[in-house]
Amino acid sequence: MSHFSAVGAAPPIEVYQLSRDCQADTHSQKINLGVGAYRTPEGKPWILPVVKKAEAQLAKDIDAETINHEYLPVLGLDSFTSAATAMLLGKGSPALKEERAFGIQALSGTGALRNGAEFLVQQLKKTVFYFSDPTWGNHGLVFKNAGFTDARTYRYWDKSTCGFNFEGLIEDLQNAPEGAVIILHACAHNPTGIDPSQEQWGKIADVMQEKKLFPFFDCAYQGFASGDLDQDAWAVRFFVERGFEMFCSQSFSKNFGLYNERAGNLTVVVKDKSLIENMKSQITLIVRAMYSNPPAHGSRIVDLVLKDEQLFKEWCECIKVMSSRIIEMRQGLRERLEKLNTPGQWNHITEQIGMFSFTGLTSEMCQFLLKEKHVYLLKNGRISMCGVTPSNLDYLA
Repeated sequence: MSHFSAVGAAPPIEVYQLSRDCQADTHSQKINLGVGAYRTPEGKPWILPVVKKAEAQLAKDIDAETINHEYLPVLGLDSFTSAATAMLLGKGSPALKEERAFGIQALSGTGALRNGAEFLVQQLKKTVFYFSDPTWGNHGLVFKNAGFTDARTYRYWDKSTCGFNFEGLIEDLQNAPEGAVIILHACAHNPTGIDPSQEQWGKIADVMQEKKLFPFFDCAYQGFASGDLDQDAWAVRFFVERGFEMFCSQSFSKNFGLYNERAGNLTVVVKDKSLIENMKSQITLIVRAMYSNPPAHGSRIVDLVLKDEQLFKEWCECIKVMSSRIIEMRQGLRERLEKLNTPGQWNHITEQIGMFSFTGLTSEMCQFLLKEKHVYLLKNGRISMCGVTPSNLDYLA
């Protein structure tokens, strides 16, 4: 009798199972619209040219032994966390000027969410968290495994209009208990691609201040969504200007194409800078118990690019290339759907932003596309616009 005899099989993670199924499919026109990773117009992964330059420079630094493979500090590479925090908040941020903000290197955005969630449970005894309905499939799992015991949702997607249920969101926040943690998407909401307007963000902030709710932003697509770093960080900076204390997870998987390097940052904004050292000491223990200290390669790439003026300019051009291609595919898909007189309204395809589009297709429709047409998409109707290319647009439509 094995110790592990009682272990049952867990359900597969849908997005990764889709990729495996698509890879095994021999159909000549198969399309993978599941995985959230950028693809070129030819449908290939893209290593950003500026990333190649940075890696070449790092190789030279290793040869010269100006960098090595020693452990990083538990909270990460200081220059990286400072640069990432400044990129998010903006160099003129009052929180930076007053030294009320700091960063903690994390295992990409997922790790930043986990680090922050663990801290909120252990130190502030938080139990209630809210996430949008729908949201990124890992939010609930990360926060529950960090120790939150009460998971709730706020309305976001309006099926009847394929749009934003702003009134439902506000009502749900108004009914939230004081001190609840609210997960907010900084830009390019996953999976819907719908973001609040600046006016709507103002009303969200009003309710959250009135109810003393704690904002935990998830920023996975800064620059990748619109091609503009400042525009994509607007909501986070607005909340800082409104005087909120908050956490924000940052990922460099999409905007740097560093998916497997797990380069991320947890930005923390507080009201009193004298609190920071105690907070860092407690987060140090959290990190120590989970993974001891973070990996260096990806963070060094980001750090080098953000600090070097020429490399930074080249990177900004790269994110414009990626965001522009996705916008073009949105326009192309909508045009073709309308030309084919496809039932329904399709304006939401171009009104959404970022990597994903929430099509409004039912689960049955998605299964039909998968089984009969070899189009691989999530059963909730989410598609990755990166999987749409000039060569498969007509077939997809």
